[in-house]
Amino acid sequence: MMKFLKISSLVLFLGFFAALESHAQEVGLRFGNVNGNNVALDAVFALGEFSRVHGDLSFGGGGAGIDLLWNPIYRPISDSEFNYYLGFGPSLFLGDPFKLGAAGEIGAEYEFPDFPLIVGLDWRPYFILIENTTFDAGGFGLNIRWRLN
Repeated sequence: MMKFLKISSLVLFLGFFAALESHAQEVGLRFGNVNGNNVALDAVFALGEFSRVHGDLSFGGGGAGIDLLWNPIYRPISDSEFNYYLGFGPSLFLGDPFKLGAAGEIGAEYEFPDFPLIVGLDWRPYFILIENTTFDAGGFGLNIRWRLN
């Protein structure tokens, strides 16, 4: 049963990530704790003016992780080039041990007005449900993404 759950989770996450990848508005890297790993391919997919999906494919630390976080709150800070965002979504780690759970996200980013670069800092706490139930509050990271449109 556990093997079926692992394979099903992988297929679900990879299929959803591949479908979204073709419509990414920003792509780059995330450095810091990403689901127990230390670096991730980072992408953002707009769902509207103030909503988006933030996806990560992370490496290092003995496995690969996938986070797909919905940011229903994505707003500018005043009249500046800074934006803040809040979100949540599923998190999967394919390694030893296998991890399946949920992550939250709160962060701020700066969008350069004359150059297609976005730099952000965020915090991602993880609540892992499977294989061992744990809470990880140490998910701080630095995002550097290239704006494609």
